[in-house]
Amino acid sequence: MKCPFCHSLSTRVVDTRRDPQGNMRRRRECKDCEKRFSTVERPILTNPLVVKRDGRREEFDRDKILSGLHIACARRPISAEKIEHILDRVEYSIRQTGRAEVASRTIGDIVIEELRQIDEVAYIRYAIVYLGLSDLEAIRKEIDALRAQRR
Repeated sequence: MKCPFCHSLSTRVVDTRRDPQGNMRRRRECKDCEKRFSTVERPILTNPLVVKRDGRREEFDRDKILSGLHIACARRPISAEKIEHILDRVEYSIRQTGRAEVASRTIGDIVIEELRQIDEVAYIRYAIVYLGLSDLEAIRKEIDALRAQRR
């Protein structure tokens, strides 16, 4: 493993842990610059195809979901670790279906539910795009529904 700081190839594993999704998190130390960094190793599995609303199919891409989460969570008190955790749970849920194709709507439903539980503002930001809330009245109805659930 190459050190991200000095690019040396002499690193050693200090600690290894497995998370519930089956990923391996390794804490490493560079033998040259002595800095520590973490890596996450995921098993390489075939990615399911995502079926879009218009019928197109494309390979599942974590980065697309991550980009949407970063936008929704911008300037909110949500750590990068928590965003990564949401992403891991979404990917885990999709893989658990065991299907070769997954509707984009299914993925969006999982993401929006995760955001609803973590941060209401991030949820509304994501919902505006995902649910196609095109005017203030539609946004107001969604906020009212969110408040009603909270009570």
